[in-house]
Amino acid sequence: MEPEKPNYGEPRKYDANFKGPIQNRGCTDIICCILFIVAIVAYFAVGILAWSQGDPRKVIYPTNSKGQFCGQAGTELQTKPLLFYFNIMKCASPLVLLEFQCPTTQLCVDTCPNRFMTLLKAKVVPSDWNYYKSYCKQGVSDGMSAPDILKNGLCPAMLLPSKPLTRRCFPALSKQGQQVLVGNQTTFNDGRGNVIQATDLIAGVQNASIVMEARQVVMKIFEDYTHSWYWILIGLVLATIISLIFIVLLRFLAGIMVWVMIVLVILVVGYGIVHCYFEYAALKNEPGSNVTLQEIGFQTDFSVYLHIRQTWLAFMIILAIVEVIIILLLIFLRKRILLAIALIKEASRAIGHVMSSLFYPLLTFLLLAVVIAYWAVTAVFLSTSNQAIYKVFNETACEYSRQNCDPANFSTSNIKTKCPDSMCLFAFYGGETAYHKYLIGLQFYNVFLFFWCANFVTALGQMTLAGAFASYYWAFNKPKDIPACPIFASLGRALRYHTGSLAFGSLILAIIQVIRVLLEYLDYKLKGAQNKFAKFLLCCLKCCFWCLEKFIKFLNRNAYIMVAIYGKNFCTSARDAFFLLMRNVIRVAVLDKVTDFLLFLGKLLIVGLVGIFAFFFFSGRVKAFESTAPTLNYYWVPILTLAIGSYLIAHGFFSVYAMCVDTLFLCFLEDLERNDGSAERPYLMPDSLLKILNKKNKTAAE
Repeated sequence: MEPEKPNYGEPRKYDANFKGPIQNRGCTDIICCILFIVAIVAYFAVGILAWSQGDPRKVIYPTNSKGQFCGQAGTELQTKPLLFYFNIMKCASPLVLLEFQCPTTQLCVDTCPNRFMTLLKAKVVPSDWNYYKSYCKQGVSDGMSAPDILKNGLCPAMLLPSKPLTRRCFPALSKQGQQVLVGNQTTFNDGRGNVIQATDLIAGVQNASIVMEARQVVMKIFEDYTHSWYWILIGLVLATIISLIFIVLLRFLAGIMVWVMIVLVILVVGYGIVHCYFEYAALKNEPGSNVTLQEIGFQTDFSVYLHIRQTWLAFMIILAIVEVIIILLLIFLRKRILLAIALIKEASRAIGHVMSSLFYPLLTFLLLAVVIAYWAVTAVFLSTSNQAIYKVFNETACEYSRQNCDPANFSTSNIKTKCPDSMCLFAFYGGETAYHKYLIGLQFYNVFLFFWCANFVTALGQMTLAGAFASYYWAFNKPKDIPACPIFASLGRALRYHTGSLAFGSLILAIIQVIRVLLEYLDYKLKGAQNKFAKFLLCCLKCCFWCLEKFIKFLNRNAYIMVAIYGKNFCTSARDAFFLLMRNVIRVAVLDKVTDFLLFLGKLLIVGLVGIFAFFFFSGRVKAFESTAPTLNYYWVPILTLAIGSYLIAHGFFSVYAMCVDTLFLCFLEDLERNDGSAERPYLMPDSLLKILNKKNKTAAE
C-alpha cells in the first residue's frame, strides 16, 4: 500500500477578474490590532513613569559619599568632576564586589593627587597643608591637630600619586623589574606608624576597578570614534554611493552585473587570502610571533593579535573555506543561476517602474531609529529610577553594621553614639516602594515592546513593498495598468486594513526573540555550573529557538505578501503561502535561495570594497594616507564600524530587491497555477522566464 501523499491544498484557479492586489477588502485580525494599540498606550505610560522617576545623571557622573554627583553642571561640584577615595585599601574588601561601593569616604575633587604626602608631614609645611586640604571634607580648620582630624574622619591619612580613570582617582601603579611602584616609591608610611608595601595596594585597586580594564578599552574606543567619526561618515556615504550605483547598474545591466559581482567577490576573497599569506610569511622570523592564541589569552590591546602568525593563519584558512564554498556553489548551481538572473532582471524592471521603493528603506530606518531610541532612553531612566541608599560602615564590631541610615542626622543618632567610628555612606541605588519592587517587570515589558515594535516596523515595510510589486506583476499592460503611486497605495492599505495582521505576525516573532534572550541570560548565569546535562539541554533549546525564529521570519514574510495581495487575515495568508511554497518546494529550495545567495554576494562585495579601502587608510599601510589618517589606539575600530555600517546600508538597498524577488516569486508560482499560456489565460511572467522554463504564450491563431 502506497503512503498517502501530503495534501497542500488545491492549486489556484483561473479568475478573469483578478488584476492584482484586491481593492475591496476589510479589516483583519481586529483583536490583535486592539491589543497592539493598548500595549503601545501602556508602553507610553511606562516611559512617562520612568522619565518622572529616573535620573540618567547616575550613569554619567560618579557619586560621592553624600550621594551627590561629581562634575554636574549648575552645582557647587561642577568644577570637581573626579572621585577621590580616602583609603583605597578598604576597596580590597569583598563588600566591594557585593555592593559595588568601597567602605571609605569618597570625595569630589578637581584633580587627582600627583604626589605622596602624609597628613602629619603636610601639617608642618603651610603650602603642603593648603594642597592637602583640597582632599579633605568641609569643616577642617588650620587649628585642628592631626589626631583630631583623623578621629573625625575629615581627611585621609595620606595621599598617593593617582591617575584619573572613568572619573575616579586610582593609585598610579607601575612596575620596575620585579618591584611594584606607586609613583616612584615601593614602600611608604601611612602617617599612623604603619609601613605599607606598594604590592599591598594591588588587591584594593583590583577590586575597586574590577571593570577598570574593560572601561579603559571602552574609553579608548570612544576616543578613537571622536578622532575618526568624520572619516567614518565619509566611508558610510561612500558605501551609500556604491550601493546606489550598483542598484542603478543592476537595473539596466542585471545579467552582466550579477556575473561581474560573482567574479569580483571571488577576487576580493582571493586577495584576502593572498594578503593573509604575506602577513603570515612576513612574521616568520619575528621574535614572539610563534606564540599561540591559547597561550596569549585575551588581550585588551587587540593589535597584539596582529603580530602573531597564528592569527593570520586562521584568517587565511577561514577565507580559503569561504572561497571554496562559493566556487562549489557556483559550479553546482550554474543552471539555476540563469533562472535566478532572469528573476533579478524582472525585479530590476519592477523597481524601475516603482522607483520610490528605493527610498522606502529610509522610512523604515527612521521608524526603527525612533523605536530603538525610545527603548534605550526608557531603559536608562528605568535603571536609574532607584533612590539613594545609605548604609552604616565601620572598622570595629558594630551591631548596626550595613544597616540603612540617614546622613542628615547620623552624627547625632543613637548609632553614632554606640559605634563612634561608624560612618553613614552612600552605598547604592535601590528602593522598597511598589514601583521599585516591579521595576524588573517594567524593564522586561520595555524589552518585549521593543521587539514587538521593531518587528512591526519591519513587517510594515515588507507588506508595503509586497503590495507595490504585486501591482506591477499582475498588471497586464505594463506600465499602463500599474497604479499611479503604488508605494503610497500599498502603505495606506496596510495601515488601514491590516494593522492587526502586522501586529499578529510581529507578536509571534517577538515572543520567540524574548525567549531567546532569556535563554542567553540563563546560559550566562549557568556558565560556572558543572551540570553537563543542563548545559546540553540549554544548548539544544537555543538551537531549536534559533531555527524556529528563522522559520517564523520566512513564514511571516510570505504571509505578508499574501495579505498584501488578497487582503485575508494573517493565519489564512500564512497557510496559503506555506501551501503554495510546498506545492513548489523544489523551486523554493533552489531558485529562491540561489537568488538570495546572489544578492548576498552583492552585499559582500560592497562591504569588501569599503573594508579594503578603510584598512589601507586607517592602518597606515599606504604612505599617501599617513598624514591624512587620524592617530588611533585601535585602527580596527573605524574599520569594523565601516564594515558593519556598509553591510547595513547595502542590506537596506538590497532588502528592496530581496522583497521584490520574493513577491515576484510567489506571483510567478501563482501565475503557473492560474494560467496555462493560452490566449484566454496567458502567462504574465516575462519572456526571459518563459524561455528558461520552456513555456510560451500561445496566440489566438495557435
